[in-house]
Amino acid sequence: MVLKFPKLEDVDVAGKTVLVRTDLNVPMQGGKVTDNNRIVRLLPTLNYLIKKKCRVVLLSHFDRPGGKFVPSMSLAPLVDALSEALGGKEVHFGVDCVGAAARDAISKLKPGEIVLLENVRFHAEEEAGDEPFARALAALGEVYINDAFSASHRAHASITGIPKYLPFAAGRLMQQELEALHGMFSTAKSPMTAIVGGSKISTKLALLESLIEKVDNLVIGGAMANTFLSVQGHDVGKSLLEPKLKPTAKRILSMAKQKKCRIILPVDVIVGDAPLPGQLTQMKSIDAIPEHLMALDIGNESLRAIFDCLAQSKTVIWNGPVGAFETRPFDTSTLMIAREIARLTQAGKIKSIAGGGDTVAALSLSGLSDSFSYLSTAGGAFLEWLEGKTLPGVVMLMEAKNAPARKNAV
Repeated sequence: MVLKFPKLEDVDVAGKTVLVRTDLNVPMQGGKVTDNNRIVRLLPTLNYLIKKKCRVVLLSHFDRPGGKFVPSMSLAPLVDALSEALGGKEVHFGVDCVGAAARDAISKLKPGEIVLLENVRFHAEEEAGDEPFARALAALGEVYINDAFSASHRAHASITGIPKYLPFAAGRLMQQELEALHGMFSTAKSPMTAIVGGSKISTKLALLESLIEKVDNLVIGGAMANTFLSVQGHDVGKSLLEPKLKPTAKRILSMAKQKKCRIILPVDVIVGDAPLPGQLTQMKSIDAIPEHLMALDIGNESLRAIFDCLAQSKTVIWNGPVGAFETRPFDTSTLMIAREIARLTQAGKIKSIAGGGDTVAALSLSGLSDSFSYLSTAGGAFLEWLEGKTLPGVVMLMEAKNAPARKNAV
């Protein structure tokens, strides 16, 4: 199946005021952006619009302010980061995303200039998908561009509401995400291997069930592996465990057997007192985990099994670290897997795609973000796509009729 959705070239943007829904929910510390990956990946869309002499209006959320103004969640600190990414180009700021303040900020723009409006989630109507709020946002521009795949699993006003009132298209990043993720399953070569890590089965249940239907091998790592190991009769000591989900883990193992999907679980682990730096660690077989210690990373034999599986694969999907990667030395196995996937990708032996917040962070840490076939910056949207769910923002792009400019916006 060929994906059909309007792209930047399919709408007339020249000289117009263009609303661009972005996802600038980037890591911040001390008022400074610590990872500008999402900003950098917006540049192809922004530069295209700048060349077309558009007045560019950026809409975004940041964190979860609950529909009220929270100073620490203001988008104002991102102005400098955006300007720097754009080579020093001035980026203006509007202190609200609707109303007189927004209109005033936009009215001062010259062709080819950019304004970032304040956090759309400072208004409760955004997350409620409120139609009057969507109309108010739409009234600020003449064309709408969705370049926020990572937020398109939400039926929020700025995602699914605005395109009801304006001509719309996907931005370059949205286009890239959709084409890469669609191609992952529609054109993927077998054997296909998925690596799923993280702390809880409860957050990845739908993903595991979906992948079992599609992949040949499923590697389960991170703390979620402990529940599966427990079901198999292994004592995991003080390791993080979800006892209530043991029946679920058992059902997933049974389902995998029926679907002839090979499950790969750790056979040895790195144990310690807690996921804290500066402590003594030991490598133990899963049959010999001390009752007073926790499994915090996978061991050498487990890595070897994963590497053997990767060597026989043609397509690899990765979501989630296999250990407590935020704390050294429990990042070791995650980084080694990242390097091996990168090596095989660069050698042309596999096609690789990775996504999810922790996975992106791990790859940034390893310096291998550009060494995979594709790295999705999306978190929840990436997961829901893998789970086979429909994403409201994507459905709007692919199925809704392109509305005439400002016909119903007020």
